[in-house]
Order: sequence, then structure tokens, then C-alpha cells
Amino acid sequence: MKIGLFVPCYIDAFYPGVGIATLELLERLGQDVTYPQEQTCCGQPMTNAGCVSDSAASEALFVRLFAGFDAIVMPSGSCTHHVRAHFDAIEQTDAVRHVRANTYELVEFLHDVLKVRDFPWAEFPHTVGLHNSCSSLRALRTASMSELGEPAFSKPMTLLSGVKGIRFATPARPDECCGFGGTFSVSEEAVSARMGLDKVRDHHQAGAEYIVSADSSCMMHQRGCAERAGVNIRFIHIAEILNGARQ
Repeated sequence: MKIGLFVPCYIDAFYPGVGIATLELLERLGQDVTYPQEQTCCGQPMTNAGCVSDSAASEALFVRLFAGFDAIVMPSGSCTHHVRAHFDAIEQTDAVRHVRANTYELVEFLHDVLKVRDFPWAEFPHTVGLHNSCSSLRALRTASMSELGEPAFSKPMTLLSGVKGIRFATPARPDECCGFGGTFSVSEEAVSARMGLDKVRDHHQAGAEYIVSADSSCMMHQRGCAERAGVNIRFIHIAEILNGARQ
């Protein structure tokens, strides 16, 4: 399988280690991975702000770079959801439809496509609280939603359970939004900040040393809330743990 790796623009700018860990992890698993050097942004920020037509150039570039791959993998639920559900600023050609149908968030690619369950090189002797972003939870369905009263499942928890030494803390409200929401955190700053602080405190009170997530965007927001409030908790992307980070 030929895989095209997309590293979201904010990860490239602020958390390049997440992109590196994703590449290394996929290669550890024997995958043929290419990182197109011309990649920029998927166009999500413009669409989220209501400027749909302004994302056309980003979407067209994305399709040009990734249409030749069997699968496009990215360490971001929100970017994955944007490509699948909102790539509407450009003509819907066969290439666009191929890209939309074959774009995966890292966790679902590992869990559903490669069906990996064990990571023998990974050991993380810490207690972690799992944060599922709203996009991953309610759009990609990588875990069950409490509001539906459905049987519990969690793809990221299944993957993390294959890491030696890891322990899990269970917050009181495990699938509540952290308040980031992209432009929401700007337009509703006070509400967003309080939601983030509530989320961080919930994990901390449950005994988590780390908050782990498949979305660096949510963790970026929560990290800022934790630092301002003096909450002693750390943050790590799931790709880094699965790739063998011990911190």
C-alpha cells in the first residue's frame, strides 16, 4: 500500500515531533510512506470561518499531491473530517472523490485498516487520561458517545492498551468538549477557556499525569489553560506513545 503522509499546518509549525513520530510509526509497521514536500494546509481554517471559497486553492493542491496514493494518513481528526465531509470548494472530480474516500486519521488507520494491536517497542510507565476530540468522537466515531447510550468502545484505548506499563485514569466526563473548536475559542474566548480548564482539572483530579489525544489542536488549547491555572499535567500525542516515547 502506498501511503501519503499529510502533516497538518499547525502540527508542522508547533509540534513537528508529532509528524515525525507518525512517519516513524508507519515505517516501523512496514508501510511505504511518502511525505509530499509541497503540502501546506487542507483548507479547514477557512471553511470553519465560513470562507468556503477561500479554501479552494488549498483543497486543489491537496488533491494534486495526494490523488496518486492508496491511502492518505494524517495525525488529526479534524483535518480528516474536513477532507471527507467538507472538501466542497472545488469540482468533484474522480481524483477528489478518491482522496475524500481514502483519507484516514492515524488511529482509525492503525485500528481499522492495518488492524495493529501490539506495539512491542513501546513502553510508557505513566498514568494517562484519554481525550477524544469532538471531530474524532462524533464525526469519525473512533469511540462511543455517552449521549447515545451505546455500548462502550474506544479505538485509541485499544491501541494504547498494547503499550507496556501504561495506566489509565478515567475522568468524570470523558467525552465532554474541551472548548477549543477552532474559531469558537476566539469568538467565545471566556467560555472556551473555562471549558478547557474544566477538562484539564477533570483529568488531573482523576489522577492523570498526561493527557493523551490524537488531536494536537485540542491539547494545544488545554495546555494553555493548564499553564495559566497552574495545573501540573503534561500532554502527548498518541503517535508519540505508540512510536516508543517514554518522556
